[in-house]
Amino acid sequence: MKVAVLGAAGGIGQALSLLLKLDLPAGTDLALYDLAPVTPGVAVDLSHIPTAVTVTGYGKEDLNKALVGADIVMIPAGMPRKPGMDRSDLFNINAGVVKTLAEAIVQQCPKALVGIITNPVNTTVAIAAEVFKKAGTYDARRLFGVTTLDVIRAETFVGELKGKNPAELTVPVIGGHSGTTILPLLSQVAGVSFSDEEVASLTVRIQNAGTEVVEAKAGGGSATLSMGQAAARFCISLIKGLQGETVNEYAYVEGDGEHARFFAQPLVLGKNGVEKLLPIGTLSSYEQQAMNAMLGTLKADITLGEEFVKNN
Repeated sequence: MKVAVLGAAGGIGQALSLLLKLDLPAGTDLALYDLAPVTPGVAVDLSHIPTAVTVTGYGKEDLNKALVGADIVMIPAGMPRKPGMDRSDLFNINAGVVKTLAEAIVQQCPKALVGIITNPVNTTVAIAAEVFKKAGTYDARRLFGVTTLDVIRAETFVGELKGKNPAELTVPVIGGHSGTTILPLLSQVAGVSFSDEEVASLTVRIQNAGTEVVEAKAGGGSATLSMGQAAARFCISLIKGLQGETVNEYAYVEGDGEHARFFAQPLVLGKNGVEKLLPIGTLSSYEQQAMNAMLGTLKADITLGEEFVKNN
């Protein structure tokens, strides 16, 4: 098994790489790529941790080498969010980054499972899909927007509010990965009930949790440690699927198009990536109204990505 992390020297990339070094199955090759000159040093640093995972660092000129034979590619590369920015402000910088990396994946490992972390995910997943489609290698089952951070935040915040162990909670989160497109389905959390006021405040907190971190870091960055953990959790689920386990997860994928071309929803992972899309279940009236209100934004984000590839 080979896992490549593109953008491995950044805040998310280093956290993700550390967790993968600790948690990947014995015998896995972990390939770390970044434009930053410290990347080989990050790889050497991690290689001193005593697990049976081989770590290799690749610098600016070695993107193709990093990707050769990869089974899974995780992409946290790009500019992080700064105070006053929303995820759409990142578009002009990060769109080109994802396009370039997707073009290399087409050449080196077109069958890999690809997890996109680079924001704005609502748009960057569409960019990767269009690059793959142009090359004739697109398989919707193998491309994911990693929205696990929304799920773990929802689990954490519900656990705090209700005095529950968050590790024992499952909070469905559907839609997209930005602002109001993030829709936690609190009505479906087993064994917990909420007042209307709790639903409204929790929903807004989950949607704005990224801003909470950006503001708390006071210009020093965005969510890196929690995103690293979320991405590692999703990557390990992808590996379990490749190894023949059936694993339930949430991710932003191209499904049946009922709500939007790409939509975060529950799914089953397996040897081909997405083995099965699961229904989102019955929504409360509050949730249904929220979904109806955000679909226009989500569809516009997707169109932006599609148009970017057509025009570039």
